[in-house]
Amino acid sequence: MANTMDVAIPGTGDDASPEPDRKRWIALAVVLTAGFMDLLDVTIVNVAIPAIQDELGASYASVQWIAAAYALSFAVVLITGGRLGDIFGRRRLFVIGMAGFTFASLLCGVATGPGMLIGARAFQGLMAAIMVPQILAIAHVSFPPSERGKVFGMYGAVAGMAAISGPIVGGLLIQGDVFGWGWRPIFLVNIPVGILGIVATLMFVRESKAPHALKLDLVGVGLVTSGLLMLVYPLVQGRELGWPWWTFALMIGSLPVFAVFVGYEHRKTRRDGSPLVELGLFRARSFSVGMVVLLLFQGCMAAFFLTWSLYQQLGLGWSPLHAGLAGVPFSLGVSVAAGLSIQFLVPRLGRNVLSLGALVLAGGLVAYAWAVDHFGIGISAWEMLIPLVVMGLGMGLLLPPLADTVLSGVAPKDAGSASGVLNAVNQLGNAIGIAVVGVVFFGLMTAQSGPAAAKAVPDLRRDLAAVGIVGRDQDVLVKAFRACVHDRSSEQDPAVVPASCDDSKLKSLPQPMQDQVRTAVNNAGITAGATDFARSFQRNLYGVAGGLGLVFVLILALPKRVENVHEGVHVG
Repeated sequence: MANTMDVAIPGTGDDASPEPDRKRWIALAVVLTAGFMDLLDVTIVNVAIPAIQDELGASYASVQWIAAAYALSFAVVLITGGRLGDIFGRRRLFVIGMAGFTFASLLCGVATGPGMLIGARAFQGLMAAIMVPQILAIAHVSFPPSERGKVFGMYGAVAGMAAISGPIVGGLLIQGDVFGWGWRPIFLVNIPVGILGIVATLMFVRESKAPHALKLDLVGVGLVTSGLLMLVYPLVQGRELGWPWWTFALMIGSLPVFAVFVGYEHRKTRRDGSPLVELGLFRARSFSVGMVVLLLFQGCMAAFFLTWSLYQQLGLGWSPLHAGLAGVPFSLGVSVAAGLSIQFLVPRLGRNVLSLGALVLAGGLVAYAWAVDHFGIGISAWEMLIPLVVMGLGMGLLLPPLADTVLSGVAPKDAGSASGVLNAVNQLGNAIGIAVVGVVFFGLMTAQSGPAAAKAVPDLRRDLAAVGIVGRDQDVLVKAFRACVHDRSSEQDPAVVPASCDDSKLKSLPQPMQDQVRTAVNNAGITAGATDFARSFQRNLYGVAGGLGLVFVLILALPKRVENVHEGVHVG
């Protein structure tokens, strides 16, 4: 049987089997800090988009690519990045990735135009794809099975905190206007963190790689990168492009590319035992079924987080900082449950902890949907608190044990490859979730725009009557208002003002009356928009809860208790 710490140590040979590293907990803190930095960077950018657009004069399409360029390069390189760590050393690749990520952050912070920023973001995603797979791989080979539960609990807690910290940190940096640099500190803050992280990695993280020499599978890299690009690019950009026919053609075309990749990897394994992805991983039910569960779970959560952000900031009119602070209860729930789930519940309940987490999370979503309906557009952060805590507890119960289950049967030599596949599935789930909810949620917005406008009409008529607009003139304005609300809800680019919203006809009114009518219509528009967002968000919450019901069913296909087949040690 292979030893848990089957790692390569300089000067001892690849087959050395040393005792667990005494610095492993410090090493874990170092790599988790890098993971936090990456997750934070994903969410923090969304907060800065308006400021970036204003200073750089970026078009709406350019703004979308600031986020898409990172997501695309990150997703397509993750599998390759993980295997590179197995071949050349996980610490080495982690340092290269962190150094590149830090340099890319500098380029983002000094960008002089949209093109430079988009290019720097693509480079940042590429470096993150080299760095991030090494995190779980280093953790997997650095800790014996008896300690990995704690590790994944900490990983889940960090992920939960990072998801909420982005809007808070971004809001503070932008509103504080540090050194008068506006949005730029959201990227530049990575530089000191990255430098300290590199130094700490060299000091505390032990090198590890596959015990037997592996070769980089260049054909496999080309095939999997092409397949992922064909699948992920349409998912990331499809809605913004209006889903032209070629986006569907690319996604369908990715299937035979993946089929060729699988066939080639089988032949590569038989020929020299050095494939890009060790397909034997999928023979373990914990890995194969776990990947399907993870894909669906990440899709559900991506759909929630996107619409939650839109609901709070565009629907309720909250600032990014306000929205971020409102999410603190969720983050605390994740952190508490992540520690409890593996430490105390998994040893007693096994797979049932995952099922419990899915049910608790779904229950929290239903409770949140009730609160949105009950409190309406005047809902406060305090009235969201209990549902968000429940949701956080559910996510904390589910996510860390799921990662532990998926990686429990992975041999140390394949830790990087397995981590790369896991992270790639993560990103694919995010892309699918965002693509699906982009169609469904905004379709709901258009469908709900009529009832939302109707709710605002009584107050609009009252305000118009107060300034002397009655009878047919009032009916004309109300009809135009309804059309404007509908067309705004259908518009992909929020900066575009539909023709139905043109208020030039008001110029025929006396000047004081123009301003009063404009104010009345604007107030009604705010009410209609908030109502539309609230109703659409509520329905989306029910949809996500339904998706978690399917996650619950799939969890039943996982092994009740997972044995580590490589160490022969029970891990939960």
